[in-house]
Amino acid sequence: MLITFIGLAAAFCTTVAFLPQVIKTWRTRSTKDFSLVMFLVFTTGIFLWLVYGVMLSDLPLIAANGTTFVLSATILYFKLRHG
Repeated sequence: MLITFIGLAAAFCTTVAFLPQVIKTWRTRSTKDFSLVMFLVFTTGIFLWLVYGVMLSDLPLIAANGTTFVLSATILYFKLRHG
């Protein structure tokens, strides 16, 4: 139980850390300082971590990477749309 709690706490911290950037990007529609290649690779990696978590039925991996994937994909969308 402690291991799962630590995993969920880590997932919460690393996912919530992304939220201010998503909010700023959403409001300003500006992604000029973001590297497209970095966000493509990052979003792909997060998606693969999500698939891995699902295959293992690992709640912390699924929760963190599912949420981070949505947030990262949002920034990627704005990067592709507003460059």
